[in-house]
Amino acid sequence: MKKRAYISVFDKTGIVEFTKKLIKSGFEIVSTGGTYDLLAQNGIKAIESADITGFRELINGKVKSLHPKIFAGILANKEEREGLIKEEIQPFDLVCVNLYPFENYRGKDADIETLIKNIDIGGVALLRAGAKNYENVTVISGAEDYDIDLENIDIKTREKLAVKAFRVTSKYDYMISDELSKRFSTKEENGMEESEEFYLEKIKDLRYGENPHQIAALYNYDKVVDYEFLNGKEFSYNNIIDATAALNIAAEFYDVNAAVIIKHTNPCGVALGKTLKEAWEKALDCDPLSAFGGIVAFSGKIDLEIAKMLSAMFLEVVIAPDFTTDAVEELKRKKNLRVVKLNTPLAEYLKFTQKEVRLTPFGALVQEKDSKELDPETFKTVSKEKPTQEMIEDMVFAYKVAKHLKSNAIVIAKDLRTLGLCGGQTSRVGAVEIALKRVCDSAKGAVLASDGFFPAIDNIEVAAQERIAGIIQPGGSIKDSEVIKAVDKFGLVMVTTGIRHFRH
Repeated sequence: MKKRAYISVFDKTGIVEFTKKLIKSGFEIVSTGGTYDLLAQNGIKAIESADITGFRELINGKVKSLHPKIFAGILANKEEREGLIKEEIQPFDLVCVNLYPFENYRGKDADIETLIKNIDIGGVALLRAGAKNYENVTVISGAEDYDIDLENIDIKTREKLAVKAFRVTSKYDYMISDELSKRFSTKEENGMEESEEFYLEKIKDLRYGENPHQIAALYNYDKVVDYEFLNGKEFSYNNIIDATAALNIAAEFYDVNAAVIIKHTNPCGVALGKTLKEAWEKALDCDPLSAFGGIVAFSGKIDLEIAKMLSAMFLEVVIAPDFTTDAVEELKRKKNLRVVKLNTPLAEYLKFTQKEVRLTPFGALVQEKDSKELDPETFKTVSKEKPTQEMIEDMVFAYKVAKHLKSNAIVIAKDLRTLGLCGGQTSRVGAVEIALKRVCDSAKGAVLASDGFFPAIDNIEVAAQERIAGIIQPGGSIKDSEVIKAVDKFGLVMVTTGIRHFRH
């Protein structure tokens, strides 16, 4: 008895050639709908599915393959196959299916009717049936497997193809549930979904993780930014973490000239300028020692003048929305310097990764991204002294940067550039002292931003001693009144935002 293959594909690229290959290997072909018509047009003899089931396509083609004679032929094991043959039902040895392109309509302006129309039912069932019976059936779920050696299909090959088919259907179900949950607003009262799904597909293996003894890989989780390498080696695990940290800050200032220097996910220099060159020089001046081996990100186009300054020092990554041709040539002089062009606009970059996920032994933590806008109109001046417009601008700048440091976080800034930064400390006054120490003698007239409230007046005393002029913090401490009295005692300005930026 001839081997039998069931073929039903939406994307018909390469299917004629693959079917000819199957016939050459002794397969009898069963097909349906448009696939059957295409094969017939190319002179390929096939049995139409309806000739086996006794039913034509029903309800406008929604039901074609869903029939006991088809699925019994796919699902029967070795012993059951003999019984089927007695019932004049021939078993299938291969199933080749790809699905309606639901993914083409995700996140688009397609109406709900179009979305529903592109939810495949029969195709998913065929793939799952073939994969379930992998011991007897070879299941082909993608054109990339059309080059399979049909004469040498062993159990290991069928196992591998079965797993792939289940992954295809799993991803397909994920895309549908994810899109429809957005369309149908299935969020719970607190704004979080009853269940969260994340589908990861490996893009590539990385050399190693944070350390050489840790294996790692990069995965596509449904939506990633568009970027391209103009020079240097591919990203390492740590490069990706640091580049993300740098872009997260640069994106806060997408509509102005901004430069960001990152070292081990911590900013060691951030500044805005009238020009991108000025922003870079101000950022570098914050901590030139720590900038060695850093990752830098810009909000604008890198020209030759800036490129020469960058190539004069050791950096790991330079990432920006654009580069002039001569700037790229200059940076290419540093063979190992990773030069990356971010094609996704920074304003759009802000919309990526709207949820943060951490896996812990207690369970998976999921939260919204800390993306609440900072509006100076909602600030509350709690001190007797009032801030100048320049001071408010410095406060907003410093507070946006503080959001990206680990708590306890302190940022000291003046003239739209960071002077001293400190994050990840176990006490807030300790963070204040360290940040001020890094400022040296430049704190006079500067502002200090804190990601959390001040629990005691010691922070204010230290800041006043170093001649800080203004403080911005969320407020909300039970000792707020004492803190404000201390601020007024020293003649400082204090603004509260009502927005805390803890980052653990």
